[in-house]
Amino acid sequence: FLIIFEMMQALKGSLVALVTPMEEGGDVDYNSLEKLIDWHIQEGTNGIVSVGTTGESATLDVEEHLNVIKHTVEYVNSRIPVIAGTGANSTSEAIELTEESKKLGADYALLVTPYYNKPNQNGLINHYTKIADEVDIPQILYNVPSRTACDLLPSSVKVLSEHNNIIGIKEAIGSEERINELIEILSKNKNFLLFSGDDPTFLSLLEKGGDGVISVAANVVPNCISRICSFVAEGRNSEAIILDKKLSNLYELLFIESNPIPVKWMIYKMGLIKNSIRSPLFELDIKYQENTINEMLKLELLWLKYTLSF
Repeated sequence: FLIIFEMMQALKGSLVALVTPMEEGGDVDYNSLEKLIDWHIQEGTNGIVSVGTTGESATLDVEEHLNVIKHTVEYVNSRIPVIAGTGANSTSEAIELTEESKKLGADYALLVTPYYNKPNQNGLINHYTKIADEVDIPQILYNVPSRTACDLLPSSVKVLSEHNNIIGIKEAIGSEERINELIEILSKNKNFLLFSGDDPTFLSLLEKGGDGVISVAANVVPNCISRICSFVAEGRNSEAIILDKKLSNLYELLFIESNPIPVKWMIYKMGLIKNSIRSPLFELDIKYQENTINEMLKLELLWLKYTLSF
């Protein structure tokens, strides 16, 4: 229990929901993945989520999914924690992905609520409890109803938070009411962690006592997201507010089309990855590209050579 507690203490701040770089033909681009990992560590990212929603888990097959996690774990080499995305809408598949990710050396597993089949609250509790019973790795719940048509309610989170292997939740509902309900659970279980899954409201969650953010924006501005987390931890909230406000337009643009369409296009324009995303997702619609480029220029995210062709 002491070892797990120490790991949990280290899992705070800015955790990037890392994109999966791809070659133009669609194969995983492991060279670019390594460069992204080094960049994130240099920029102050506190942890990497491998093959979550932003990592295109929905269109990687199981072999690819596990290979990306394996490569990430090996290349990170314990420099920062690696959280493996192992959720599925089949409980048995989620158990298999979580077990294999543990064998590959992932520090944590992140498990999205089952999508499409829309289980009720008893089904969700049973789903997560079975995974936690079967696989001895620290697990983080992930609630994102806008993508899954399934809402893990705070009452269910409270029940699940009592399991030794369930150590936190990533909550993508940014409402004050929802966050307050989860903060109440934290007040009664000091070892349970709360991460925002909503970039536009993550600062509010931190100010209320949350532990960090699993961020899409950190793919583009890792140092900024890390600094906002550090400012709040140090009681420098006014500085956090100023920096967060500077990024407000970026947050909006990152979700102007389905994630990870905008974020992969931005990182491509920054010269960090190739312009490739798996079907049925497609390149950012041209009607959004000019505004996105202008905002990236304001934030000094582009070198001139990456904007000339636009």
